[in-house]
Amino acid sequence: MTSFKKAILLVIVSSILWITGCSPFVENNEIEEIAPVIFWSLDDAGKGKLKASTVVPPLVKEKQRLLTMNVELLKQGGKTFNFKYYRELKTGQLRILLINEELAKKGMKTIIDTVFSDPNISQRLYLVIVRGNFEEYIKNELQDNQGNPDYFLYRMLKHYEEKHQGEMSIVNLHQFMEKLYGVYSDPILPVFKAEKGSFTYEGTAIFQDDKLISTVSHMEDQIYQLIGNDDYLKYLPMTNLSTVLGQVRSNMNMALNQDLSTLTVNVELTGTIDEYRGTKNLNDLAEITVLKTEIESYLETKTKAFLQKSQEWNVDPLQIGTKTVTPFTKPMSEEKWFEKWSNMKINVNYHLELEPLIDVQD
Repeated sequence: MTSFKKAILLVIVSSILWITGCSPFVENNEIEEIAPVIFWSLDDAGKGKLKASTVVPPLVKEKQRLLTMNVELLKQGGKTFNFKYYRELKTGQLRILLINEELAKKGMKTIIDTVFSDPNISQRLYLVIVRGNFEEYIKNELQDNQGNPDYFLYRMLKHYEEKHQGEMSIVNLHQFMEKLYGVYSDPILPVFKAEKGSFTYEGTAIFQDDKLISTVSHMEDQIYQLIGNDDYLKYLPMTNLSTVLGQVRSNMNMALNQDLSTLTVNVELTGTIDEYRGTKNLNDLAEITVLKTEIESYLETKTKAFLQKSQEWNVDPLQIGTKTVTPFTKPMSEEKWFEKWSNMKINVNYHLELEPLIDVQD
C-alpha cells in the first residue's frame, strides 16, 4: 500500500472514531478482571512522597488485605497498585478519600485538584481528615475478621449525610471545592481519630484555603453545627449545666452594620430537656426560666468564643463575608474583607424555646 493510500485510510479511520466518539484504546471492564476501590488513604511519606493505602478486594468473599506503597504522584499510586494485585483496580467506585492530619496541614490543593479532574471519580466522594495511624486501624480490623471495614466507613458517612443530623461534619468533594475556590469562604472537613481498635469522630477541621489551620471539637464543634448548618442536633449536652437538650433545631440570622465594624448574630433555638441532673426543680416554672437563661448565656459565650477564634485564624468557615455583597455595589476584595473581619466586634444573642422534662428521677 502506497504512503498516500495509508494516509487516506488513517484519515478515514480517525474520522469514524471522532464521529462515533469511540477510542481505539478500549479499557478492560470485565467484572472478573477488575476490582472497584472504595477508599484511598493518603499520608506524608517524607521527601515529597505520598504513602497511599487501600483494601482489596472490596465486597467479595475473598480474604481482604491492605495494599500500601510510597509514590511521588497520586496517579502513580493507582498504576502501581495494579502491579501488586491480580485484578485491575478501578476508581469508579471510590467513595472516601482519607487524608492524614499532618499532610493536610501542608496543603491539599494538588491532591484535591487531581482527584477532582478525574472523570471516573464521583464528586460525591467523601473527604475525611485522619488523626493517628489509619493503616494500623485497618490492619487490626482485618486481623479480627471484621468484614469490609471500608464499606462500613462509607455507610456510616452516608447515614449521617442523609439523616441531616448535626452529629458530625460530612463533606463531599464538590462541597469542598465550592468553598475552596469560592469568595469569602474557607473549607471544613470532619476529623476522625484512628487507633488500633477504634475509628472515632473528633471534630471539624477548619481550613485556610487548602491548609488545615485548626480543629474544633466537643462543645466548639457543637456550636459550629448549630450555626453553620441547617441540620438538627439529636443531643446537645452541656455538662457545666448538667443538662442535655434533645431534638435541637436552630434558626440563625447574621447582620453586619453599615461600616462593617460589628457583627450581630441572633440564634433561635427549639428543643426539649432530655436529661437534667442539676439542683433545680423543673416542675417550677420560675426555676425553668432561670435554667433557660443560663443555657442561653452559656451558648452565647461559647458562640462568641468560636467566632473570635475564627478571627484569630483569619478564616471564614461560615461565609460571613457574603453578607457584604449587594446588587449595586462592587464586591470588596477578600484581602479587604479579612482585614475588616479580623477587627470586627461580635454580639451574640440566643433565644431558647424548650419544654420541661416530664419525669425527673432523683
